[in-house]
Amino acid sequence: MSTTIVVAGGTGDLGGRIIHALRSKGANVRALVRASTDSAKLDTLKQQGVDVIQVDMTDIAELTQACTGASCVVSALQGLRDVIVDAQSSLLDAAVAAGVPHFVPSDFSSDFTKLTPGDNRNFDLRREFNTYLDTQKTIAGTSILNGAFAELLTYNIPFLDFKKKSVGYWESADWRVDFTTMDNTAAFTAAAAMDPSAPRILRIASFQINANELKAVAEETMKEPFTLVRLGSRDDLAAYNKRERAAHPEGEQEVYPNWQRSQYIQSMFSVQNEPLDNGRYPDIQWTSVQEVLAKRR
Repeated sequence: MSTTIVVAGGTGDLGGRIIHALRSKGANVRALVRASTDSAKLDTLKQQGVDVIQVDMTDIAELTQACTGASCVVSALQGLRDVIVDAQSSLLDAAVAAGVPHFVPSDFSSDFTKLTPGDNRNFDLRREFNTYLDTQKTIAGTSILNGAFAELLTYNIPFLDFKKKSVGYWESADWRVDFTTMDNTAAFTAAAAMDPSAPRILRIASFQINANELKAVAEETMKEPFTLVRLGSRDDLAAYNKRERAAHPEGEQEVYPNWQRSQYIQSMFSVQNEPLDNGRYPDIQWTSVQEVLAKRR
C-alpha cells in the first residue's frame, strides 16, 4: 500500500523539492494550495502526479478533509506569525482531527533550540509553534534542522563575498558553520516524512566549514586569492542587530528585512548542529562545498 504525504507550501522552492523527493520515493503526494495560486505552478505539480487540493488555510474542516488518510503532513510554509504560528496551527489541528500520526513543521534552520529567545525573530516564531506542537498527544513531530542553505554561499554573503574576494567571519576563523543544500534538505525531509519512527529533532549538514577552510576552497575553485577578514565578535554582531531592529520597526512586517538577515548570520556563528543525523538515511548523497562553489565558475 502506497504512503500518502500531505505537503503545504509545495509551490515554493523547498516545498517543490520536497514533493519531487517524495514522488521519487514512490509516495502519493497531496499538495495543499491556496485558491489564488498561479495556475502554472499548479500545472507543474499535476504533471508530477501530485494531487493538488485548493484549500482555505483558515478552514479547519477543509484542511481536515484534505489530511484524512495521510501518514504525515509536511509544512514548507514561509512567512510571519500569520503563517508560521497561525496557519501552521490550523494545519496541525486539522492533522490531529484527521488522525494523522506524524507532522513535520517548517523549521528548516539553524538549531534555534540552542539560541536565546529574541536573537532571531523568525526563529522565535518557530519556537512558539513548536511549543504548541509539543502539547499534542496524538501526533508526533519531527523538526529538520539544517543550518543555513548552502546555496547562500553563491550569493555574496559576508561569509563568502566573490565581489570583494573575501571570507568574513565573527569571533573565530575556526568556528565551523553548518550548511545543507536545498536538495539534500528535501531528500532528508522526504525520508523522515516516510519514517514513522523519526525522532523529535533531526540535525543535518551537507558540510561544516570554517573561514580558514572556506578561504582555501574558494581560492582553489576560483583560481584567485581571497582575503580573510574578521568582522567582529559575536557580541558585536548581536549588539548591531538589536540596534538595527530598533531603528527599523517597519521590518517587523517583512519576512526578511536587513536586520533579520543579519540575525540569521548571527545564528550561523552562534550554534552548531551536534550531533549530526546524516547517517540515518544512508542512500542520501551529501553535496560537498566544492560542488556548491563550482556553480560560480
